[in-house]
Amino acid sequence: MTPTLRSFPGGLAFVDIETTGGPAQRESITEIGIVQVDEDGVREWSTLVRPASRIPETIQRLTGIDDDMVADAPRFEDIADEVFDRLDGRLFVAHNARFDHGHLRAAFRRAGLDMRPQVLCTVKLSRRLFPDHRRHGLDHLIERHGLAVADRHRALGDARLLWQFWQKIHERFPPGHIDAAVRELIGHPSLPPHLDPEQIADLPDTPGVYLFYGERGGESSQLGGNDEADAEAEADPLGPGRARTGARDRKRHAPLQDLPLYIGKSTRLRSRVLSHFAADHSSDRELSLSQQVRRIEWIATAGEIGALLKEAELVKRLQPTHNRQLRRNRELCTWRLATDIVGDWRLELVHAADLDFGRRDDLYGFFRTRREATNRLRALARDHALCPPLLGLEKPPQGARCFDFQLKRCRGACHGGESPQAHALRLIEALHALKVEHWTWPGPVGLREGEAIHVVDGWRWLGTATDEAMLADLLEAGRPAFDHDIYKILVKAVRRLPVVQL
Repeated sequence: MTPTLRSFPGGLAFVDIETTGGPAQRESITEIGIVQVDEDGVREWSTLVRPASRIPETIQRLTGIDDDMVADAPRFEDIADEVFDRLDGRLFVAHNARFDHGHLRAAFRRAGLDMRPQVLCTVKLSRRLFPDHRRHGLDHLIERHGLAVADRHRALGDARLLWQFWQKIHERFPPGHIDAAVRELIGHPSLPPHLDPEQIADLPDTPGVYLFYGERGGESSQLGGNDEADAEAEADPLGPGRARTGARDRKRHAPLQDLPLYIGKSTRLRSRVLSHFAADHSSDRELSLSQQVRRIEWIATAGEIGALLKEAELVKRLQPTHNRQLRRNRELCTWRLATDIVGDWRLELVHAADLDFGRRDDLYGFFRTRREATNRLRALARDHALCPPLLGLEKPPQGARCFDFQLKRCRGACHGGESPQAHALRLIEALHALKVEHWTWPGPVGLREGEAIHVVDGWRWLGTATDEAMLADLLEAGRPAFDHDIYKILVKAVRRLPVVQL
């Protein structure tokens, strides 16, 4: 029986190419060899390809392919459709697969085609199956497994060697063992039964945000919902200016019966989504998610920062059932260091809804609740020998000394043993690590990421613009509420991305 993978009913394609040694961005392929393997048997195919430049003598000596041999060979664009058909739907297997796959994918793009196969590198597979061996080059596999060599360094000859290697490992290991190793290496999923495979095929391997939806009122509703978030999701799940999604009708909003399950982000959308399903055998959370997902949508972003911002915004707006962080926090508060009418320093707890966090220079720490803020201040008082009554943590003592002074945890500011100025300076020093970043620009600025501009004002993200009209709309729109998660993303972003004055 022909050894194939149950996970790939479309079959396998063992691929090797020869090149001029030039980069993938140029027409450098000189030969392609493919061994197709499926339940119908084994078929071989190869062709010489005419590159855009001469073949260096060193490459001619290695491969035996010279300029005369390829002078009348077809250009890649002339055979692109045939090569695509031989690879389409199959697992792409190659040695140092990044090289072969990278050159072919670049050549396909120049020909107006987009090839996105699952790719298996036999170097990585050999390392996984034979970890005791240090070297896994093709010559080492030939010697180690007794492979029959013919036309070494020619495309079809090397593709045949990979097919031989595949047969050898199936003689040594049970198919399930190899299947598991391959799936782990390529992240190939056991796709959820109710998920259309076409949605996976549409996913790009670019930065962005992905959304998993389940059926409202079905199994996924047992996880608990949020009526307010549900209403928002029904009204407009992705918001204005939404990008492409994984559905065939890319302008369709989420149906009313769809329930947001999970929102994630990645710099490589397709790989990240596939990893959810590849891990469903080992994680209860991933297994639960894969059983409930019915539909996937995605939003492409200019880069990592755009993905982080969009994820934070969508999680708070849609309230997906599986996200546990990045949730709304209406009690967000901070300590404000102020002076009273006689000039003494005092702390007061203020909430995000009550002042413009981003434009103040006297705020320290962000806390989800008053209790968290108070506990953090108590810890600072203990670690820095500050006086709890002077911090407002306790009522002033009846006598001259506070209880912490009696325990030698206060330096005596409560009864004149330490000057108010010295205590205030030590308080400021203790609070320094919690200081909220001050917005130093007089108005909104843009953070440039690729072709996009993230518009920011007072640590509030107004949105992302890709043209002048979008930018004008964002600058005229009202500012959103302060959001701690957005703040953390933006504080790091202003150090990484170019700042544009608007």
